[in-house]
Amino acid sequence: MAPAKQNPRATAARILSQVIRDGRSLSRALEDVPPALGDERALIQEMCYGVLREYHSLSIMVASLLKKPLKEKDADVQALLLLGLYQLLHMRVPDHAAVSETVAATATLKKVWARGMVNGVLRNFQRQQEKLSAQAIVTEEGCWSHPQWLINALRVAWPADWQAVLAANNQRPPMCLRINTAKISANDYLRLLEKNKIAASCSEFTASVVRLGRPQDVTALPGFADGWLSVQDEAAQQAAFLMALEPGQRVLDVCAAPGGKTAHMLELAEVEMVAVDVDSARLQRVAENLQRLGKTARCIVGDASTPKKWWDGQPFDRILLDAPCSATGVIRRHPDIKLLRRESDIEKLVTLQAQILDAIWPLLKPGGMLVYATCSVLPDENARQITAFVGRQPDAQCRAINVPWGVSDEEGRQVLTGNNGMDGFYYACLEKTA
Repeated sequence: MAPAKQNPRATAARILSQVIRDGRSLSRALEDVPPALGDERALIQEMCYGVLREYHSLSIMVASLLKKPLKEKDADVQALLLLGLYQLLHMRVPDHAAVSETVAATATLKKVWARGMVNGVLRNFQRQQEKLSAQAIVTEEGCWSHPQWLINALRVAWPADWQAVLAANNQRPPMCLRINTAKISANDYLRLLEKNKIAASCSEFTASVVRLGRPQDVTALPGFADGWLSVQDEAAQQAAFLMALEPGQRVLDVCAAPGGKTAHMLELAEVEMVAVDVDSARLQRVAENLQRLGKTARCIVGDASTPKKWWDGQPFDRILLDAPCSATGVIRRHPDIKLLRRESDIEKLVTLQAQILDAIWPLLKPGGMLVYATCSVLPDENARQITAFVGRQPDAQCRAINVPWGVSDEEGRQVLTGNNGMDGFYYACLEKTA
C-alpha cells in the first residue's frame, strides 16, 4: 500500500497537538517541520499561529459541534477541527478546498476513522456559522480569545486599558528592524528599502528603528549579511539606550539569550561585555548573532540565581537583567503563551525574579546601574517587584526614566502591548548608591 500523501494541514495538526496537549512551545515545535515541505512551511506557520491566536473562541465552537469530547490521544484530530474552522473563518482559502484538504489530512494522520466526523463537523459549521460565531463571543474567553485568569488580571491591573491590550494581543505584530546606526542611519536605510520597493517607516521615538510594512525574509534584506540590521521590536530596543553606556565599561547581560540586547549594547559602545544564560543551546545563538555583527563578548553558561558559580569577582559598571517572566507582553508574537502560561506560574516567576535580583545586585559597582527588564504587563512582576526590591536593599534607588514612550510609575516605565506599535515591556533603572 502506497504511503499517504503529505498534507500541510496534517503537519500543522501534529504541531498544534504538541502545544495544546504536551505544552511544547510553538517555536520549538515548528523546528520539526520537514524541510521537504518547502513553500508550504509558510502555510503551516500561518495556520498554527492563527489557530493559537483564536484558540479559545475556536474551541468553544468545536465543542458545540461535537457530540462528545475527543480522547486525549486524539489531540491531533481536535487540532484538525480547529484548523478547519480557522480556515473557514479567517483565511482566504476557498471553503471547498479548506474542507476537502482538512478531511484528507485524517489519512496522513492515520486517523481514517475520523474522516466522516471531521467532514460532518466542518459541513455543520458552514450551515450554522453565524449562530455558532455569535454563541462563541457570549463568554469573555470566547469574545477576547484569552484565558479567563489573564483577562481578570489585566482588568484589575489596567482598568482603562485592558480591552486595548487584549485586542492588541490578537493582532499580527509588525516586523521591526534594529538598524546598526554605527554603519548606517535609519533614514538612509529607509531610502535603501524604498529603492528596493519595500514599504517601511521610521520611529518618532527611537533612532535605530525601521518598521516594515509587511514581513520580509530578513536574510534577503539589504545589508543583513554585513551586520547593518537585526530583527528586534522597538520596545526591546529601549534596553540598550537605558543602559547609558560609556566606552570601556564592564557590562553584564544576564539571561542574555538569544542576544538581541547584547548585540545592541555592543553596537552603541565599545564595552567589555559578559553574556550569561542558563541555556547553553540558546547561548550559542548569542555567539552566532554577535559573529554576524562583527562583535565579541565573553559568553558563559550559568544560572543567574547562583552567580558565585560563574562570576570572576570583578564588579560591573552596568548590568542588564532581562528577567524570566510571564511574557504576557509578547502574546501577539507568541500566541501559544495563552495556553502554556498558568495563573499559578506568576507567583513562582515573581519569587524567581526576586531571587535573581538579590543574587545579581552584589555584582554591581557602587555608583553603577542595573536595568531591570521584563516583557510582561503584570504589575506583580514589574512595579511591585521593584518596590519590594528597593525596600529590602538600602543601597538601591530608582533613577527616573524620562522618555516619550510608555506609562510612568514611581519605579520605572511600562509599555502596554500595542502602545505606539510596541510590544509590552517594563523597565526600571536601579542605581547603587556609593
